[in-house]
Parts: sequence; C-alpha cells; structure tokens
Amino acid sequence: MSYNKKAVYFFCTDYERDEVAPRVLDYLKNTYSLKLSDTKFDNRNIYKYIDENNNLFTYVETDKVLSYDYNKYIPILNKLFSDYDVAGVVNWHGGEKAPDKILTVHSTGDVVGGIYAPSHPFYLRNLLVSMEKHRVENNLDDFKVMTEGTHWTGTIRGGDINLIDKYKVPLFDIEIGSTLDSWSNEIAVKILATSLKDVFSDDDPVKVLLCTGGMHFEDTFSNIIIDKDCKISVGHVLPNQWLVQGEYDKDEKYNLLKKCANSITGNIDGIVVHDNLKSGYKNQIKKLAEELNVPTFKHKKLRNPKDLPIW
Repeated sequence: MSYNKKAVYFFCTDYERDEVAPRVLDYLKNTYSLKLSDTKFDNRNIYKYIDENNNLFTYVETDKVLSYDYNKYIPILNKLFSDYDVAGVVNWHGGEKAPDKILTVHSTGDVVGGIYAPSHPFYLRNLLVSMEKHRVENNLDDFKVMTEGTHWTGTIRGGDINLIDKYKVPLFDIEIGSTLDSWSNEIAVKILATSLKDVFSDDDPVKVLLCTGGMHFEDTFSNIIIDKDCKISVGHVLPNQWLVQGEYDKDEKYNLLKKCANSITGNIDGIVVHDNLKSGYKNQIKKLAEELNVPTFKHKKLRNPKDLPIW
C-alpha cells in the first residue's frame, strides 16, 4: 500500500527502564484505533495507524530504550524502516542537573566524536510546535517545551557512537523530564502522545539554523522554534562544553563541523553563535558560514526574529 508519508516511533515497554514510553503507548492504544501488524520487531508488537491524509504512523514496542542496544537494533531498523520519512524514540529525560517539567525533542549525534545522524528541521519544528500548542490548550502552565543539545542517549551506556549514522532516517528523541512526578503526569503524557501524529502537520518552507555554543538547554534556541509564526527551525545544537571537549577550535576538526552541516536535511540559512564561545571556535564556525555562504549572528538576536539576516 502506498502512503503519503511515514513515521515510526519506538517505545521501551519496561517500566524499570523507562517511565514515559509505556504510558505514552498505552495512551495511544486507548485513544486511537491502532492495528496490530503481522510483522514483529525483535519479537515485540508493531502497531499501525493511518490518518486522514494517508500518513502512516508505526508504533513499535522494544525491550530496551532503542539507543541502549544499537548493535542489535540497527540491522532491524534498516530492514523494516529504511524507507520511512522520520523516526522518534519516545523516552524519559533525566540527570542530576536536568531541568524538571519539560517536554523536549532533540536531534541525534555525538558532538565530541563528530558523528551525526540525519536531522530534519521541518519535522523537529512540527513536533515542538505541536507540543507547545497542546501544552497551552491543556493549561499545563508549569511545563516548558524545549529542544536541547544534540546527543545520543546510547553514549551513557557505552554504546558505539560509530553506529549513530548507520540508520539513514532522521531520528529524534522525544521526552518528558526529569522526575517521576513529571514522567507520570497524565496531561504531559497526553500532550506528547497527541503531538506524535502532528510531525507532518506543516510542510511550509522554514529557515534553518545551526546553533553553536551555550548550555545544553538554551531558551533562545527553543523559543525561536516554538513560535509558530516565525517559520524557523534548528538542524543541530552544539553546546559549548562538547565543542570544547571535541577540540573544534583545531583546524583538523573543521571537517566535523562540515559533517554536522551535511547531516541536516535542506540548506542551512544561518549559524547562531553564542557569546560564551571563545575566538578559536568562532573562527571555525565563521569559516563554515563563509563556505556555505550564510550569515553568522549572536544568539541574542533570536529575540527579535524579524530582524535576523536570514530573510
């Protein structure tokens, strides 16, 4: 059967490993008419849903969070889902210093190692804009919708970063963070689940930025995306800490910046440079901007999007 577009989402159903994904999948099962597929994913169930625009949404159960066992899962991904337009791993966000009460979507990669999965700014923006829309509609006022630094959750489990780009479909982590109260918040679960089917909701052209420097969570990077009137999105976010660890100020690391840019679907329209980046890193970024023939500008200018030099 032919479909307009296809999205696949992965859900670890073990509450010991993930407090968010099982709740989101249960909401989907209870809310939509999902069809159980005859095909299995590592002996786990696959469910399908077709929307009114003939878009296919595939919801896949996994034993582990997908990135925790890439050696096992990558061959299966490429066998079953290589022709999909976008993929997402629904899971939890945590960490000692992680902000709480967040709904977040981020691109996949390892900045230090310079390995980047494909990133699709249109789909990233659609997910975040939908989350923000539903957050407001559901009066979830104490939560924020954010993107974050590009990373791969398999890194903390000792995964092989060289596998990150072996699945050629744009892949996002889609999360609720960062405590049990937030992971189990029924309204947050509803918002995340509902937003998944909005990934294809808007196909109007957008301006695409590469964001460099700053912290893992930067309000200015997130706010520019969730402003539905801006028509701006982000391909990757490269936080200051990981650029330093990856020694991106060295000439021989310039190719890693190029790899990052090349992993973004479509053309980059501008590069955002956070004030906290030192001159060596800024010089490399400006070199990339000159090669791509796009402007660079400080992150503070994102507060006045109409004045950006990308239009």
